Amino acid sequence: MKKLFTLFAVASFLTFGVGQYSYAQDGDSTAMQTEMADSASADSAMAEETTEEPVAEETTTTEETTEVAKEDKSFHQILKEKFIEGGPEFMGIVLLCLILGLAIVIERIIYLNMATTNTKKLLANVEDALNSGGVDAAKEVCRSTSGPVASIFYQGLDRSHEGIEMVEKSVVSYGSVQMGLLEKGVSWISLFIALAPMLGFMGTVIGMIDAFDAIEAAGDISPSLVAGGIKIALLTTVFGLIVAIILQIFYNYIIAKVDSLVNDMENASISLVDLLVKHELQNKKA
Repeated sequence: MKKLFTLFAVASFLTFGVGQYSYAQDGDSTAMQTEMADSASADSAMAEETTEEPVAEETTTTEETTEVAKEDKSFHQILKEKFIEGGPEFMGIVLLCLILGLAIVIERIIYLNMATTNTKKLLANVEDALNSGGVDAAKEVCRSTSGPVASIFYQGLDRSHEGIEMVEKSVVSYGSVQMGLLEKGVSWISLFIALAPMLGFMGTVIGMIDAFDAIEAAGDISPSLVAGGIKIALLTTVFGLIVAIILQIFYNYIIAKVDSLVNDMENASISLVDLLVKHELQNKKA
C-alpha cells in the first residue's frame, strides 16, 4: 500500500512538473512571438518613415526648383509675358506710340545739343573780327560757327549797313524762325503722351466689356470668367501710363533745353546790337 501510494505521488509530481515546464515553454514562445511581431512592426514603421522622407524631400525639391525658375526669369521675359497677356491689339498700338515718340525725342535731343553754342566765346570772336576786319570778317566767323545764335548774328550783320533798327528787326524775325526750328516735332511728343493712356483706357473698357459678356454667356459670376477681362484691362492701362511717363520726362527735358537756347539767343542778340552800335560809333570817330 505504501509502495502504491509512493508510485502515485511520483507520477503526480512528474505530471505536474511536465505541465509546468510545457506552460513555461508556451509562455516563452508567446513572448518571443510578441517581441518578434513588435520588432517587425517597428521595422515596417521605420521603412515607411524612410520611404516618406524621400517623397517629402522630392516634393520640397520640386517646389524649390519651381521657385528658382520663377526667380530666374529676367525682366525682359516678364515684360514679354505681360505684353502678350495684355493682347496685341492695344498693346501693339501703345508700343508704336512709344517707338515713334522715342524716335522724335532722340532726334530732338541730338539737334538741340548740336545747336548749343558757347555764346560768350562767339561774341568775343565777333568783336575781335569787327575790330580787325570789319563786318565781313565778323560774318565769316558766324558762317563758320554752327547753331542758331551764329545764324541770328549773321542775319543781323548782313543788315548792318541799313542801320541799327533794321538789325534789330532782322534779329527778332530770324530769332522767331530759329525758335520754331528748335520746337519742331515737340507737338508730336505731346500727342503721344496724351494718346498712350487713352489707348490704355480704351483697352480697359473693352476688357471689362469682354468680362461682362463672358458672365452673361455663362449665366453665373465666376472669378475665373471675370479675371481674364480685368487682367487685360489693367495691363493695357499700366502699359499706357508707363509710356506716357517715359515720354513726359523726355518732353520736359526738351522744353527746358529749348527755353535755355531761346534765352541765350535773346541775350546774345542784345549783345550783338550793342557791339554794332559801339563799332558804328568808333567808325564815326575815326
